[in-house]
Amino acid sequence: MSFKIDPDWWKTMFDEVYLLTDARSVCDEDITRKEVDVVCELLQLNFDHDIMDLCGGHGRHSFELYSRGYKNCTILDYSKYLIEHAMVQASENNYNIKFIRSDARNTGIPTESFDHLLIMGNSMGYIPEKKADIHILEEAYRMLRPGGWILVDVTNGTAIKNAFNPNAWHEIGEDIIVCRQRELLNDRINAREIVLSRKKGLIRDRNYRIRLYDSESLSMILENSGYKKVSIHKGIEMHRAKGDYGFMNHRMIATGQKV
Repeated sequence: MSFKIDPDWWKTMFDEVYLLTDARSVCDEDITRKEVDVVCELLQLNFDHDIMDLCGGHGRHSFELYSRGYKNCTILDYSKYLIEHAMVQASENNYNIKFIRSDARNTGIPTESFDHLLIMGNSMGYIPEKKADIHILEEAYRMLRPGGWILVDVTNGTAIKNAFNPNAWHEIGEDIIVCRQRELLNDRINAREIVLSRKKGLIRDRNYRIRLYDSESLSMILENSGYKKVSIHKGIEMHRAKGDYGFMNHRMIATGQKV
């Protein structure tokens, strides 16, 4: 198996097709509520805290936080489609949330702007440069106020390797079929995603690559980025039904503080 992968795949992959293919995870309100339950359990949030939802996509976590009374949320993402989608949803719900389209490595946001920062939904490991995730974490550290906390939600690389499945597919309704081929190479997974419509034919045929973290490597990059009191929480499962949910099957959450 050979995959030719555009290093900038992540700049265009997160669009309306992504919301379709990953809807079982990222458009499930029950899963989002469970994920925010974990955030509220691990972080000491106050209603007046400023919260950055970094790589926040279409805003599901910030929307849930806002509905619980945490009104000072900012969503930042690189995807123009997801940010605009989130803005429409926020307007329809009268959510007064700030939106920023930017690169998480260099946001342009003033230093010490937030009390807490979230990186949810396995939003690291996309950029091929080995230090790219450290740059994201360092930028997050810069944006945090002293005493503030970061929470990082990624796939558990060890669990993914132990249950590695090179082929997976699922159907969406009566029309869409999503097929994925994968190869495991040390701390990376290369994948090909083919999305087919019974009515329209081929919708997507794209390759992508994800860097995997185990608890040790995740803890290390947080500590190397300046965070203290780093803790790793494993064994987090959000889906009720068994199945192959890709990188959303086995979750691992890290927390760290800027002191």
